[in-house]
Amino acid sequence: MKLVSFIKEGEVRAGIVQDDLVVDIHAVSGGSLPEDMVSIIDLGDEGLKRMKELGAFSEGDEGVYPLRDVTLKAPIPRPVSIRDFYAFEEHVKTARKRRGLDVVPEWYDIPVFYFTNHLAVKGPLDNIEKPADCEWLDYELEIACVIGKEGRNISRDNAEDFIYGYMIMNDWSARDIQKHEMKVGLGPAKGKDFATSFGPYLVTKDEMDTHQSGDRLDLPMTAKVNGKLLSEGNYQDIHYTFRDMIERASKDVTLYPGEVVGSGTVGTGCILELGPEKHPWLKPGDVVELEIKGLGVLKNTIVERREGEDHVLSSDGEHTSQTSHHV
Repeated sequence: MKLVSFIKEGEVRAGIVQDDLVVDIHAVSGGSLPEDMVSIIDLGDEGLKRMKELGAFSEGDEGVYPLRDVTLKAPIPRPVSIRDFYAFEEHVKTARKRRGLDVVPEWYDIPVFYFTNHLAVKGPLDNIEKPADCEWLDYELEIACVIGKEGRNISRDNAEDFIYGYMIMNDWSARDIQKHEMKVGLGPAKGKDFATSFGPYLVTKDEMDTHQSGDRLDLPMTAKVNGKLLSEGNYQDIHYTFRDMIERASKDVTLYPGEVVGSGTVGTGCILELGPEKHPWLKPGDVVELEIKGLGVLKNTIVERREGEDHVLSSDGEHTSQTSHHV
């Protein structure tokens, strides 16, 4: 199944995509299934079974809408957490070489990750505000898996049992801010926490079985900026698989349904790696499209943050702006 979160009549609801329709899971189940995606995921296999039993729907049925008439949010608008790994060897080698560095031996010992801001999630077609002090804005072409059930000290051999599904991830990066702050030796923070995009769908694990190739998925991955193809890679080239990542993440820590695990950037999957001589850093007006086979296309537009304005949410959940007053 392809699962989405969407806005209809001012409310965010969890839905199933059937061809060119979106089915409101809560509505068509007579209220027996939850409204939000994290609660759906929390039901695990039982929830998946019940959703499959809902059957097929037609336009005009109650709780069924044309896909073109709804606004898609990120599949999980507010995930429980986001861990982003550093798992593609080609990206690590090339990105570090660009900075005059070799790959540290420890990278081959363990898969490493950092936590990013799970409250700054963006969805398909959302605008991405360029941070005010950023001149080197970058996209990052990644795939993410979503944890589907609680587990601790999960072995690599059992890790796939804990995957609910997959989605495209764009780990937006302010490279100049990141470069400055990481000289302290702590890790990325303000260079990363302004936005992470997911979508358009959360595709359940069973639907991806046809792409299985050994212990990996054969999933071509591409990125375009303003229609120009810049990045081409494949998930099967990853050094550390999601099995490895889940084993590492769950060591002495409990993972919960609705947590997101990012792969890190695929080889060639960002401007840092390609070099700004191939394509300049992103600027307002640029349109970035990430595509992964079976997972759809995630499209976002870069916009300028207007000086002196802070954005707040009105009571109906819409973004408004207000002028900042500094003492």
